Amino acid sequence: MKENKKKKNINISIRINILFFVVFVLFATLILRLGTIQIVFGEDYQREIEQNEVISVNSSVPRGKIYDTNGKLVVGNKPLIAITYTRTKSVKQEEMLATAKKLAKLINKDTEEDFKSITKRDRQDFWIIKHPKEAKAKITKEDEDRLKKKELDKKEYDKEIYNLTRERITDNELNSFTKQELEVLAIFSEMYRGTTLSPQIIKNKNVTKEEFAVVSESLEFLPGVDTTTDWDRFQVFKDNEGNGTLSSVLGKVTSSKEGLPNDSLDYLLAKGYSRNDRVGKSYLEWQYEDVLQGQKEVVKNITDKSGNVSKSNIFIEGKSGKDLVLSLDIELQQKIDEIIQDKLSKAKVGQPYMDRALVSVMNPKTGDMLTMAGKQYVKDNETNKTEVNDFALGNMTTSYSMGSVVKGATVLTGYQTGAISPGESQNDRPLKFKGTNVKKSWDTTGFGQIDDLYALKRSSNVYMFLTAMKIGGQQTYIPDGPLSIDKIAAINKLRNNFAQFGLGIRTGIDLPGEQTGYGVGQIPPDAGKVLDYAIGQYDTYTPLQLVQYISTIANGGFRIQPHLAKEIRESNSNTDELGPIIQEINPKILNKIDMKDAWIKRVQEGLKLVVNDPKGTGYGTIKNKQYKIAGKTGTAQALYDGPLPGHPMLWNVTFAGYAPYDNPEIAISVVVPWSTTDKTHTNLEIADEVFKAYFDLKEKRAKEGIDGQDPLQKKEMNEDKEKSPSE
Repeated sequence: MKENKKKKNINISIRINILFFVVFVLFATLILRLGTIQIVFGEDYQREIEQNEVISVNSSVPRGKIYDTNGKLVVGNKPLIAITYTRTKSVKQEEMLATAKKLAKLINKDTEEDFKSITKRDRQDFWIIKHPKEAKAKITKEDEDRLKKKELDKKEYDKEIYNLTRERITDNELNSFTKQELEVLAIFSEMYRGTTLSPQIIKNKNVTKEEFAVVSESLEFLPGVDTTTDWDRFQVFKDNEGNGTLSSVLGKVTSSKEGLPNDSLDYLLAKGYSRNDRVGKSYLEWQYEDVLQGQKEVVKNITDKSGNVSKSNIFIEGKSGKDLVLSLDIELQQKIDEIIQDKLSKAKVGQPYMDRALVSVMNPKTGDMLTMAGKQYVKDNETNKTEVNDFALGNMTTSYSMGSVVKGATVLTGYQTGAISPGESQNDRPLKFKGTNVKKSWDTTGFGQIDDLYALKRSSNVYMFLTAMKIGGQQTYIPDGPLSIDKIAAINKLRNNFAQFGLGIRTGIDLPGEQTGYGVGQIPPDAGKVLDYAIGQYDTYTPLQLVQYISTIANGGFRIQPHLAKEIRESNSNTDELGPIIQEINPKILNKIDMKDAWIKRVQEGLKLVVNDPKGTGYGTIKNKQYKIAGKTGTAQALYDGPLPGHPMLWNVTFAGYAPYDNPEIAISVVVPWSTTDKTHTNLEIADEVFKAYFDLKEKRAKEGIDGQDPLQKKEMNEDKEKSPSE
């Protein structure tokens, strides 16, 4: 009996020990697990719980403003009130749709523009959400079996099913939405496009005070929706047709709907932009995007486990973009626009092909572009009406045969290659080479024995032909004899020298998309074309290249890079005053032409005679000789390649000049293509009026004193005047 009791006690003791051991193991496992969670993975789990993220938030920071050289606002920002939606990570489509339906009852988003922005994909997605049973019925058992045989993972399988469903939605089904449903879809699609945790503009145009107020009061029932301020880009100056002055050069900014352009999406995303950010998409707005784009507000968003934002702290304050001051004189620009339109409208009578005129104005010593002006007649195919559009951009994107304006470069090339020497005479008479048509000057009988100055003054073709012959290795002209020049060596020498002036190469202007012209690099099919090159009848050049060329001669042989930006300044909320200068754009010399100073002065004298000698080709039409104008006229026969059908041979009339000839401060190029006659003087009439406009404006500003200066200088001078009595 005692032995049984003893055995029983031993069994109980063993069981208790086993129980204690199990409890110990369990506690040890629990402690080990807790230690692993807290020590090894503690930080990871903490981050997962808190989900803190630092992201750039599009807070609609105003873009930098653009001013002209005198401090006049050219492009600014118009304040707007806006309604936005911020999408969280955890939000579901059904929740977004519910919010869109509520918001549609409070605001109007039913304009033609709103509905046009709805894509076919938006309609398909919306139809599937609205009709889940009908959408499911579009997938057959055979479809499911076929896709299962592909052994796709769940994500790929669902995607294939969804794409197949979308493809089978009919046009009638896509067009079955009511106006109210389309309004909801317009809002929903904007919400869906937004980047996670970054506000997306739902409406910022024509938001009424009532809409703003009622949405603001209902924010607690509209998760993700907010009311804020926004901006819209606007151009201050308009031309006679109501179009923005210089609009083609100033460029455009994308809308919030467009967001980042596809062609630079990856680049901009890498720089910290959001997909729906507004950026410069063309010309000046694009070129100076880094300057004009402000510093976005950086916010530290603290989210809960569901991905909803529970708290936001400003990490970096937002800052407006920097302001850009241009070298362009907007008042001079408008005057020249008016001159072009007036002269072109008169010249167009009986001229079906003449549809444009272009003027570039540059300071030959600094490269400051004072004006880029152009007008173009364009027919609207829908209304059949002809409109006059801004064509300033054509100064760098279109090129033409320029004719005799390039003869200054030909003469200097003759000096440089040793083909001719300053003062050398040549016999201007009709030239007849074996197997070719007669080549002659505009005076068909010829000018006789003439020197280089006379050749420039009277625009002798034959003098240039003979010079080109010698450049090509043929020293003597034999009537009815062969033209036996080395055409490759001759054209290369001419092109290389012309390039020193900027003809046939990019000028380097601070705008994207500059063209070099046509013909450059091609070898002429026959030697006679080399002679034509010497009078501006083979390669084509842009009006901007032409003004750089004449500036190079005007300033004594320095090819200056043209530029539109003059200064970068800190932004100032007061549009009447400019902020402090951050950076000045200094003149940049691209090259010094390989010519003696005496040679350049010799050509300058010839260009002076063109306008001021009674026998000069520009003497009769250019009236304002008190401005001491020098320049070169041009007429080129060229094949029409404009918008009208057919390719007749027409005439381009041109002019390139500068003033005053003893101390140049303005250089201009004028190009009027596609005249049916070579007798028109529209090019010279425009040039004469452009010089007058510039010097009249200069005189007016001189009389006004400091009122003609930049606002910041004026402010500083006024402050100095106020201090002086006490000092």
